[in-house]
Amino acid sequence: MLLRAALLDRPLWRRVIAEGLGTGFLVTVVVGSGVAAQRLSPTDVGLELLENAIATAAGLGVLILVLGPISGAHVNPVVSVLDWLLGRRTGTGLSPRELGAYLPAQVAGAIAGAVLANLMYGEAAVRWSTTSRAGAPLLLGEVVATTGLLVLVVALARSGQIRAAPVAVGGYIGAAYFFTSSTSFANPAVTVGRAFTDTFAGIAPSSVPGFVGAQLLGGGVALGLVRALYPDVSGRSPTPTTAIVKGQLAPDRPEILVACRQNAGRSVAAHVLLDHYAQGRLVVRSAGSTPAEEIHPEIRTVLGERGLSTEGLIPKPFSDEMVPAADVVITMGCGEACPVFPGKRYLDWEVPDPHGQPLAQVRRIVDDIDGRVRALLADLLPTERLAERPQRLAGPPG
Repeated sequence: MLLRAALLDRPLWRRVIAEGLGTGFLVTVVVGSGVAAQRLSPTDVGLELLENAIATAAGLGVLILVLGPISGAHVNPVVSVLDWLLGRRTGTGLSPRELGAYLPAQVAGAIAGAVLANLMYGEAAVRWSTTSRAGAPLLLGEVVATTGLLVLVVALARSGQIRAAPVAVGGYIGAAYFFTSSTSFANPAVTVGRAFTDTFAGIAPSSVPGFVGAQLLGGGVALGLVRALYPDVSGRSPTPTTAIVKGQLAPDRPEILVACRQNAGRSVAAHVLLDHYAQGRLVVRSAGSTPAEEIHPEIRTVLGERGLSTEGLIPKPFSDEMVPAADVVITMGCGEACPVFPGKRYLDWEVPDPHGQPLAQVRRIVDDIDGRVRALLADLLPTERLAERPQRLAGPPG
């Protein structure tokens, strides 16, 4: 249930499937554990609710772990809508096309999840719930539950604590089962899905519009609180990344993280070229999943031919602070080990590894990276003039 952890190298169809499956399994957990609790503890409603809450919290945590790297594990329309709203100005959130694909997948998944739970426990595949959940106190509970959930998600993202999301989000939902009067649905898709089962976790269809309306209202309240408490809506960490450029403070410079395996070849070339062309108008960092001991000599040679230096750069691992602070994350060859974080613009550059290649081949690789860097900066700094393209100094042909 992260704001946006999906990498751009994850096709939209794959992310949509993940959202449908995730929301479906979430509803299966909620409904199925509710039926099991009712059968195991038929005379103690409090114990039934506790069993249902524990199973839901644990199941949600697992879904976030499994689906976060694929789709962001939103599994909730209000999370997806908030992601779109917060990222509209910077292009870091879901696009309208992505949002339009996520929402129906979540709702369809939720309905399928309820049907699956019904069938597992010998119930009719579809049996409309007769459990009325109406009245101002319950609707207020849904506003509170949804507001708290969304603020938590953004707080985790903006404070660099996203790794705690499975425990934190699952724990919050488990607690909200008891501290909110509505037992914390906090999810329009789940609400619709739970109308398809006349079991412990069901909600009468007549109660669904009120609950969904309360959830949307909670989303609006959360949006206001997020902008007050975490005003950096670009998706960066609230911790300033202020630097001094030509004697002036520049707190709003875009930040780019370049990630590869060893942080000794491709990412170093991209880092140096980005620094050269941007001339201090953005912050560039690079890191690797398994850093080498030193920068590859062939990269030093080819960059040196262009009058560019790698001085001051050493291979280093990712840190918890790097990804939250970045506006754009460029990945090159680190696969699943590449950093994943919500609210970021991800670019996966399929560039060959230059290590051990002949200098002629390394020059072609650096030329490829050079073109990608210039295209990116033309997009990020459209009104700024880039530095001149460095020419290779006299040397061997290639």
